[in-house]
Amino acid sequence: MKSVYRFGWSLVVALVCVLGPVQAQESRSLIPDRTLDIVQDSGYLNIGMYQDFPPYSYEVDGEARGVDADLGRRIAEGLGVEFRPYWIIPDENLGDDLRNHIWKGHYLAKTRIADIMMRVPYDSTFKYMRDSTGEMINEQVVFVGPYQQERWQIAFDENRLDSVETIAVFQYHPIGVEVDTLPATYLTSAFGGRLRDQVHHYSNIGAAFEALAQGEVAGVMGMRAEIEHQLEAHAGNGFTKAGNGFPGITKQVWDVGLAVRHTHRALSYAVEAIVDRMVRSGEMTELFASHGLSYSRPGYYDAILGPEESGE
Repeated sequence: MKSVYRFGWSLVVALVCVLGPVQAQESRSLIPDRTLDIVQDSGYLNIGMYQDFPPYSYEVDGEARGVDADLGRRIAEGLGVEFRPYWIIPDENLGDDLRNHIWKGHYLAKTRIADIMMRVPYDSTFKYMRDSTGEMINEQVVFVGPYQQERWQIAFDENRLDSVETIAVFQYHPIGVEVDTLPATYLTSAFGGRLRDQVHHYSNIGAAFEALAQGEVAGVMGMRAEIEHQLEAHAGNGFTKAGNGFPGITKQVWDVGLAVRHTHRALSYAVEAIVDRMVRSGEMTELFASHGLSYSRPGYYDAILGPEESGE
């Protein structure tokens, strides 16, 4: 997923000034006001999920699959409404995705937005980011319900490598990454760029694993859940997870949560209560296990429940 945050707030301000309060109000009125009461009265919840993003959210024969899809179903069930997938094609950055699908609407479909959006960073730095004019970038969005801690992971072919104790081994062996991601940037710049010629870029992690199966690369770097999903799909090939760290990456682990439009606080509280119960009860661990995925509790809970004991 692309992670360059660029926002045209000065243009937005200029347009509001030109249009005036009446036209600005008309523009805002295009967006359906899906408060908690309206969601429950309507009988359904639009769950915003990234399209073609296994193991988190994807379609099989028209049915939403993945751990985020199943979590969305549990949230909708907890609210007593029908689960409806709302597919998001990622834009240039997360800020664009939040604007287009949570609080403003895409210019091609301004009347259609998600009620909640899955898989957004639950991070105070991101939450309070400001633009060059000092305006808060994400003030139209409420970040709630941290439900998972994600991390970077390498998988490698044991037929070609005995172990991966450090990424330095990939000075001598090719490694696959998804194009335009942090691993792609990191591996091409680590150790003064000495790995650069060994880094192979692919359209997604699935394609990188196909290259691993064909012997084009000796390892793949991506998010842990993506790596585990592909390891299961390629079981029996001698691929396994590495145990190395990633020196130089500021965020090696991060919390993942949900986004809701800031005017829909009651909905955010109701959704957060469902997610919180699932994390505390162990239901979230079971949900991830049902997809063959490891689960790490969000760091948000460490101060509340104490540090989590790692099972790895």
